[in-house]
Amino acid sequence: MDFVGKRKIWYALSLIVLLVSITSLFVQGLNFGIDFKGGTLFELHFEETGITDAQVRSALEEIGLEKSEIQASSDSIIIKTVELDPEKQGKVLKTIEDKAGKFEVLRSEQVGPIIGKELRTAGILALVIAGVLQIIYITIRFELRFGIAAILALLHDAIITLGFFSLMQYEVDVTFIAAILTIIGYSINDTIVIFDRIRENLKNRRKEELADIVNKSIKMSLVRSINTSLAVLFVLAALLVLGGDTTRYFSLAMLVGVIAGAYSSIFIASPLWFDFRPDKHGRAKALKV
Repeated sequence: MDFVGKRKIWYALSLIVLLVSITSLFVQGLNFGIDFKGGTLFELHFEETGITDAQVRSALEEIGLEKSEIQASSDSIIIKTVELDPEKQGKVLKTIEDKAGKFEVLRSEQVGPIIGKELRTAGILALVIAGVLQIIYITIRFELRFGIAAILALLHDAIITLGFFSLMQYEVDVTFIAAILTIIGYSINDTIVIFDRIRENLKNRRKEELADIVNKSIKMSLVRSINTSLAVLFVLAALLVLGGDTTRYFSLAMLVGVIAGAYSSIFIASPLWFDFRPDKHGRAKALKV
């Protein structure tokens, strides 16, 4: 396959998906969960052992709080839901007790919108810092053009994942930020493997055209990229289906991000680097790396 020669097709496909994603982000925005917009948190310790989050969720569904976030640990269950007044809180706790059994309230607190705003700012800052460090690292290891191409590919993956969640209006919480950062780490690793092949081939195939070197480098890494992505996708698919409500959105974000990352590593990052070269139509012997 002529990856470089058909790069405008790959760019066009990505551009269409990016435009849909960006449009949805501007029109609908993201459906922020309690972590970002505030709400009520309960931590309950049940007298009877073996109480599952499914039992608690069943109780919450009876009073219209089925979208609440539930986290089960070894000795307690944490419930994050919309902001509730004292009367509504009492009703929620009574319903849970009737459905799941007696419990002790270890913690009951309100998460204000100010805290949510701080979390949102911290999440954005984490993404920015990760991007800057990636550019510095890749520039030192390779060259600045590699760094710029890699960051554009990572932005491609992040925007598509954000756009998918905006389009479907799935809830975005703190674990979503963790998923985005994980996607960035996964995607950059896949991209660097191909960049390594390009750098090696620039030294060993100096008489060949630059486009041929990029194509051969991608082909050399293609089986590895596909196998790695499939292995991760199988695990994420199993986690999505069997992991329950607590990990559903994290798994879904990872699933979308890994697919976008595999695509960008193969079809976007290296062709972009090729386009950034002022001597892209020359031979490899003219390059300095």
